[in-house]
Amino acid sequence: MRHLVSGYKLGKQPAHRRAVLRNLVTNLIEKERIQTTILRAKAARPLAERMITLGKRDSLHARRQAAAFLTTPGATKKLFGELAPRFADRPGGYTRIVRVGWRLGDGAELAILEFIGSELKKKEKRPRKAAAEEVPEEKEEKEAAVGKK
Repeated sequence: MRHLVSGYKLGKQPAHRRAVLRNLVTNLIEKERIQTTILRAKAARPLAERMITLGKRDSLHARRQAAAFLTTPGATKKLFGELAPRFADRPGGYTRIVRVGWRLGDGAELAILEFIGSELKKKEKRPRKAAAEEVPEEKEEKEAAVGKK
């Protein structure tokens, strides 16, 4: 039974696990969407949401706590400058985990961990004008070649 057991060990020693989770949260804040395994995403989600909550407080103490956890100063600036104001009126639930399949190498189940509001925007498909124009020219050349024979 799993009574009073919380958190994920991820098969790592405590210092390594902390480093992995710090790097995941830092990358998530910098890129707003990362692909990782399901268990790592589930372990990093509460930490990322805690960082957003610190960003919403926007005090000197909160900035120092976030800077102590995040690995780059750029991530701290982005957290307090862009992400926290975006979620200012939201009471919680800042992240989303989307399952995307299995990794080819070892079959681990993969997921995308992303902030709400940073959905993947599909690029608009441009019509292939050059390819459409080349096709009739090629047909004309073939017909001319057949007519010469």
